[in-house]
Amino acid sequence: MKINSVFTVALLCLTFFSFSQTIQNSSYSTQGYIKEDGTVQNASYSTLGYFKSDGTVQNASYSTIGYIKSDGTIQNSNYSTIGYIKEDGTIQNSSYSTVGYIKNDGTIQNSSYRTIGYAKNVKSKWAAGAVFFFFFHLN
Repeated sequence: MKINSVFTVALLCLTFFSFSQTIQNSSYSTQGYIKEDGTVQNASYSTLGYFKSDGTVQNASYSTIGYIKSDGTIQNSNYSTIGYIKEDGTIQNSSYSTVGYIKNDGTIQNSSYRTIGYAKNVKSKWAAGAVFFFFFHLN
């Protein structure tokens, strides 16, 4: 019976970690997770918000805090543009000034190319959303 319990716990851990991606700061300390379904959690696994499939970004109470449009435009809850994520991973503010980069390997850099964090295997639009709404601040 004890072996089955250990196996079950191990299977649950593997399932969780295979469906969530870690967000880390520049020192590789875990800041949070983005699950495959778009749930954003802090390092203690408390839910911070959600990235919905239609581009809506919600906080933990399901209130809309922003939008990530299919063209890479990032808007706040009032539909005011606060930034952009370009196809090449360049992150721009609403004035089109480059404020950072998301590299193909998930490295997040500020405009001076200093690494401020990592979002490996996270969709680039969700990584940009993490920058604007949850974990990092480039401005």
